[in-house]
Amino acid sequence: MKHLNAGLAIAAALSLFATVTPARAESLKNIVLVHGAWVDASGWKPVYEILTKEGFRVTMVQEPETSFADDVTAAKRILDLQDGPTLLVGHSYGGSIITEAGVHPNVVGLVYVAAHAPDVGEDESALGKKTPSVLGKTEGVIKVTPDKFTYLDPVQFPKLFAPDLPRERAEFVARSQVLAATQVFSTPLTAAAWKTKPSWGIVAGGDQIINPDLERWYYERAKSQTTVIPGASHSVYESHPKEVAAVIARAARSVQQPATR
Repeated sequence: MKHLNAGLAIAAALSLFATVTPARAESLKNIVLVHGAWVDASGWKPVYEILTKEGFRVTMVQEPETSFADDVTAAKRILDLQDGPTLLVGHSYGGSIITEAGVHPNVVGLVYVAAHAPDVGEDESALGKKTPSVLGKTEGVIKVTPDKFTYLDPVQFPKLFAPDLPRERAEFVARSQVLAATQVFSTPLTAAAWKTKPSWGIVAGGDQIINPDLERWYYERAKSQTTVIPGASHSVYESHPKEVAAVIARAARSVQQPATR
């Protein structure tokens, strides 16, 4: 009888242990990519293809660039469609968008790709003037339409924005620009998701659109895990997709979500 009672006690203890053991964590699967100004989401295709082959569910935001509020709303609309924890990635001006939209409850991490990352009350235009890029020092490249939408001089675009892309591709991107309202760059942020969520940052070492030193400063302030891609242009997401995808995948695997029992 003693042996029977002891066996029952052990079985009960093991059963109790099984009920309190935490579920094994599963890697995050949802990734949302946000493009920057003057371009659209098609530039993410090389990164998208790599990440989907690795098993991630990747969605791109096509923001209209008509106002900062419209662009943040576009990002949140896609985040609402995600079925759980999501890694939010932004390039260039898209960094401002993910900083604001990243407070969304589905977002568990942020990746900045040659991107701005302002704080509450800041805007990327003012910050860019404090640490000017080659673009900022070159007069006449940014064109403005009568109704206050901006674009880059298509002749100068390949040299400044995408010098490490094949010439034909760079010229196509230059001729297919999404014109951005002037106000998108100067609207102060009302939220800064990097203050409460883990972040990763990619510095494009040869960036002429955003000063690489400004990128470094943003990421240091946000305490982001930073990767430098030497010599890469502002089009780093398209010209160095393997390196960019590797950072995104590493970030996604670093952020865990609890598994269903």
